[in-house]
Amino acid sequence: MRKLIMWNIITLDGYYEGNEPWDLSFHNKVWGPELEQLSIEQLHSADYLIFGRLTYEGMAAYWTNAEGEIADLMNQIPKIVVSQTLSNAEWNNTTLIKENPSEEIFKLKAQQGGYMFVFGSANLSKMLMNDHLFDEYRIGIAPVILGSGRPLFSQGLTPKHLSLVSIQQLVNGGIVLKYIEQPTEDI
Repeated sequence: MRKLIMWNIITLDGYYEGNEPWDLSFHNKVWGPELEQLSIEQLHSADYLIFGRLTYEGMAAYWTNAEGEIADLMNQIPKIVVSQTLSNAEWNNTTLIKENPSEEIFKLKAQQGGYMFVFGSANLSKMLMNDHLFDEYRIGIAPVILGSGRPLFSQGLTPKHLSLVSIQQLVNGGIVLKYIEQPTEDI
């Protein structure tokens, strides 16, 4: 079975984005050789990259014009965009899912293969969390307190028990945490 993995970078106070769309300046505090290597390793293990519409549009705009190993991988790996409003998906190797995204992703998970990563995509991630589809949460924490922005874990999430799998301390002060979901008892 494939595994579905959330990958996101957040601030210490839990924001994945500032007050404006694509306000990700805090990413510069954790980006470096260690996260670059992690990104390359994750992309080499990926069967699919999965995005909500807003993240897809931003990623497509950036990566189709970027160069380097990460850009090459981002452009060649099969991608899925979940959107009820897009009429087509033009980024190379992208499939559009308009209806029943959890059901479609569940079908992909049931197949043999590697990993499927959801990058960013907080609204999509919330739905997938509530449907218990994530096998692992990989969260990079930037050593920044932003004070306001869009929280990754917003109200309306189904309670979850998580077990810490690993911690990677980065030389720039950030950390990467890996968690797996445990069966939920009374929380």
